[in-house]
Amino acid sequence: MTAQPFSEVWQTPFAMPPFDRIETAQFRPAFEAAMAGHREEIEALIGNPAEPDFDNTIAALELAGQDLLKVSRVFYNLTGTMSDDALRAVERDMAPLLARHRSAIFLDPRLFARVDAVFAKRNDLGLDAEQLRLLERVHKGFVRAGAKLSDEQRKRLGEITETLASLGTQFAQNVLKDESDYFLLLDGEADLAGLPQDFRASAAALAEDRGHKGKHAVGLSRGHVESFLTYSSRRDLRETLFRAFIMRGENGGSSDNRAVISQTLSLRTERAKLLGYDTYSAYKLDDTMAGSPDAVRELLDEVWAAGRSRAGSEAQRLQAMIDAEGGNFELAPHDWRYYADKVRRAEYALDDSELRGYFPLDRMIEAAFHVAKELFGLTFIERRDLPIYHPDVRCFEIRDRDGKHVALFLGDYFARGSKRSGAWMSAFRSQQKLGGEQRPIIVNVLNVPKPAEGEPALLSLDEARTLFHEFGHALHGMLSDVTYPSLAGTAVSTDFVELPSQLYEHWLLRPEVLRKFALHVKTSEPIPEALLHKVLAARTFNQGFATVEYCASTAVDLDFHLADPASIGDPIAFEAQVLEKIGMPREIVMRHRSPHFTHVFAGEGYASGYYSYLWSEVLDADAFAAFEETGDVFDKATAKRLHDFIYAAGNLRDPKEAYTAFRGRLPSVEPLLAKRGLIEA
Repeated sequence: MTAQPFSEVWQTPFAMPPFDRIETAQFRPAFEAAMAGHREEIEALIGNPAEPDFDNTIAALELAGQDLLKVSRVFYNLTGTMSDDALRAVERDMAPLLARHRSAIFLDPRLFARVDAVFAKRNDLGLDAEQLRLLERVHKGFVRAGAKLSDEQRKRLGEITETLASLGTQFAQNVLKDESDYFLLLDGEADLAGLPQDFRASAAALAEDRGHKGKHAVGLSRGHVESFLTYSSRRDLRETLFRAFIMRGENGGSSDNRAVISQTLSLRTERAKLLGYDTYSAYKLDDTMAGSPDAVRELLDEVWAAGRSRAGSEAQRLQAMIDAEGGNFELAPHDWRYYADKVRRAEYALDDSELRGYFPLDRMIEAAFHVAKELFGLTFIERRDLPIYHPDVRCFEIRDRDGKHVALFLGDYFARGSKRSGAWMSAFRSQQKLGGEQRPIIVNVLNVPKPAEGEPALLSLDEARTLFHEFGHALHGMLSDVTYPSLAGTAVSTDFVELPSQLYEHWLLRPEVLRKFALHVKTSEPIPEALLHKVLAARTFNQGFATVEYCASTAVDLDFHLADPASIGDPIAFEAQVLEKIGMPREIVMRHRSPHFTHVFAGEGYASGYYSYLWSEVLDADAFAAFEETGDVFDKATAKRLHDFIYAAGNLRDPKEAYTAFRGRLPSVEPLLAKRGLIEA
């Protein structure tokens, strides 16, 4: 073993990253060595005197850069979960260098000439379907990266890409700074009014962690904020915390993101125009299932109208509750969750704090694993002998029906100051067969408030749904069964990648699952049938609110990337104009306001693509109906098609072809509207 673990073949079981030997100081030299090695591989590929063919060009390109990928995946997983000043400094320094490295490859005319030559004779090479798909995707990737531009245009495009990488890093770090710096200190019983015991315990642990032992504190992770807004009877404190939450990235000073947004939008539009598109949105959506901004707008308008109408009725019920209690005020955004919980208890006799007792974290993990076993024959074995990057992380080995190793799964569930907010799936290693079988190492990251020592973590229904959602993504990565890494797992269009995750959510609220795993944390008694029926009856409760806060974020994202950046001016003012145009209810705030909209501005994964959750929801509502139509939500034949054409298939097919292969047809929007309770089922 060496002092630089990235330079060696890892001898850990399953080649797990040796986290116990990885230090921040190692990353910069590891990146530099890996980039140099990658450049040598590319030069060797370009200099190959043999006529370009699939193996010596496309497959060779797939194999190049494996060492760089190895370093990058460890590094960026740690910057999201274990960030500190030293890691953030390396991240800022490396972002433009990595972008420059990638641009140099995609904009190298010698390399593109080889790729283009193979593409031109693709129908004469005897390629199988997967090879042809890879060739088409690689060629399109080069073209969309600017390979066909002039020398001057390629140079400018490289500069834009490099600057955007730095801006995305800066945006994410600014949000993380605002989140990690802030906490609301609660001092005494009056400040704790309405808060359930498990939340108090978590708040006490956070206060102690922040140097205020004996008091309580609330941070800005979404789970903490939404729980406080749901339970706290202190309207003044709800307003204080809510304002801090929605103002992340907009507080002035070094962490303010408004200028970052403006510069990002200008550069994205300039790049799109260089590539021949009128707007960034047209460029981005050209390579998606939706295909165009018009298709997205059509879906968004249909759902928005139904959601806004439903939200108006919900607001009236909440205001009536306020009036009945003698509250002399109008419903405000920081009131919504508190009074929605009261209305839910009144209309459905459903108390969210009571419900939490039946949704302990450990049981919900078991439930997610159980569904995977029933659908796909997977078993999960906890491994305590493997290196992990934080003591809270749990590690599981996944095996198939025959006992064969499938993947490693890491669960990083608890919030901490070094972790960015939200929930996501990522990979320390993805699946491929090229160059030998490589099985994935997948991680799910959540931000559940950590309970006091010895106490169980209890989830809200939304948090349990998030756990299932992210595990659906994890399965998409773990079950991948393709040859080429560029087609593996979640490497699909953004408006298709949410199908496996959102579909998986459906099984959480199935009675078969709840009766088995929704066991009370203290008594181990199953959820009472009466309470189960209340949960199922309330599935569409507050869906007007959920639809509006999500669709508003989608509308702002889309309009930002359709507009001429010169006409936008202040992005906050532009955001307000879009919301006014669509008739945003004053009682609701966007789920993600622009200054902390990391989906859109901390990188480009969901830029002009936040609609993807809605687009995929059209698919997932229809896909789950395929199981319901059989009378068995674990129907083996349907599950096999789901496995073969969705979860295991990566990007082997165009998304429309993949969905049609599973379902036999494309879906309509009606199941989505019914699922959300926006129309009669």
